[in-house]
Amino acid sequence: MTMWWKHIGRRGLLVTAALVMGAVLVPTTDQAALAHTAGGKQNPVRALEQAAHPLRSTEPGRNTTDLRALGAMIGDAKVVGLGEATHGSHEFFAMKERVFRHLVEEKGFTTFALELSWSAGLQIDEYLQTGKGDAREIAKETLTNSPWEREEFVSLIEWMRDYNRNHPARTVHFMGDDIGAPALSDEFFDRVTGYVQKNHPEALPRLNEFYTGLRPIDDVFAYLGKPLAERQQLAVKAQRALELISGLKGSGGDAFDWAEQNARSVAQTTKFLTLDPKDPESNAAAQRFRDEVMAQNVSWWQRRTGQKVLLSAHNDHVAYVASNPETYSKTQGSFLRDTMGKNYLPIGFTFNQGSFLSKDAALGGEWKKFIVPAAEAGSNEATLDKVRYRNFYLDARNTPAPVRAWLNTARPTLNVGTQFPEEPRDTAIAKSFDVLIHLHKVREADKLKP
Repeated sequence: MTMWWKHIGRRGLLVTAALVMGAVLVPTTDQAALAHTAGGKQNPVRALEQAAHPLRSTEPGRNTTDLRALGAMIGDAKVVGLGEATHGSHEFFAMKERVFRHLVEEKGFTTFALELSWSAGLQIDEYLQTGKGDAREIAKETLTNSPWEREEFVSLIEWMRDYNRNHPARTVHFMGDDIGAPALSDEFFDRVTGYVQKNHPEALPRLNEFYTGLRPIDDVFAYLGKPLAERQQLAVKAQRALELISGLKGSGGDAFDWAEQNARSVAQTTKFLTLDPKDPESNAAAQRFRDEVMAQNVSWWQRRTGQKVLLSAHNDHVAYVASNPETYSKTQGSFLRDTMGKNYLPIGFTFNQGSFLSKDAALGGEWKKFIVPAAEAGSNEATLDKVRYRNFYLDARNTPAPVRAWLNTARPTLNVGTQFPEEPRDTAIAKSFDVLIHLHKVREADKLKP
């Protein structure tokens, strides 16, 4: 495995990463408790406290009674997007495992989806289903050089494997919904050609012709070094290969569905790789396409398996509206709302201060620790952090009127991707997320042990 794609940078660059709770139901409004400032304006902090549900912990394996209200907020949603305000903070990653465990055990969820390539997700899921291999080695192979190459994700994978060992009749799954990398190996292409060889051998020569010169894609950077015209031609061939597979639909069955989806992933990836890194318009179009593809892959998985999915990605991908709309003109969350309606529910994260992992330069470089002080006055985080609970969550849809008004107003909010420094961008929380989790302080995620 080599590289995978992350965000297009906040500065318009293509950001290529070396890819990759006894709470009760929402309280009713107590208008008498809404304090007012000397100027007669309502104090949003007291109003927010009416809607807030305290979190006892962000660590998995603890009592989850404080997550009961979160389960009620999620309701019958089939896909829950759980964001992260940085790509490398322990508390965000640990909370994802904690929430996923709760949803598996209490709400019938069975799939954890990550902003990771489709092919890498299949590798992790094979380990979860068969137990062949080692969780730490699987993580090293599939998550190398990504922000998720951390102990927190080893913990998640180990818990999922243990769950499957103890619940063979109802196993949990891991999926990657992204495109590009870490690699489209020969083994991955074999998932398509192997099906054709077994079930439609007469079509194999034509399929091999389409994939000649394309398989494998071991190094994304090297592939992008090919002339644009050549990459466009290869994308056309990959699309024709998909059309060839789709034309075999008469055979039907589970094996066909997966072969077609794997061929679709090849076509999606090669189309994405026709972008021109030096052209801002091309980059923006590629990011829109990427978010659309991620949504399509999640929708396909959910429809095909019938499983409820916890979708893990950056805030700007799970949100209805990104904090950087000039780069992310339409998000994965927006596409999922279009196709799933209320069956999709996004949860965003904010934090007041702490450390995280990012990079000095989006193109290459190493993930390293950065620290930010307490949020500045006037930001969403500064006000949220005045709520009397250290960590809490709230339903942005069902709140007292003063809270709704505050949540619907855009203010500076920090979302850190693959490159830092990053300036806070104006974000209206309720227009981006249905539910918000606010944490007082975070720290960088734990380096993967040897």
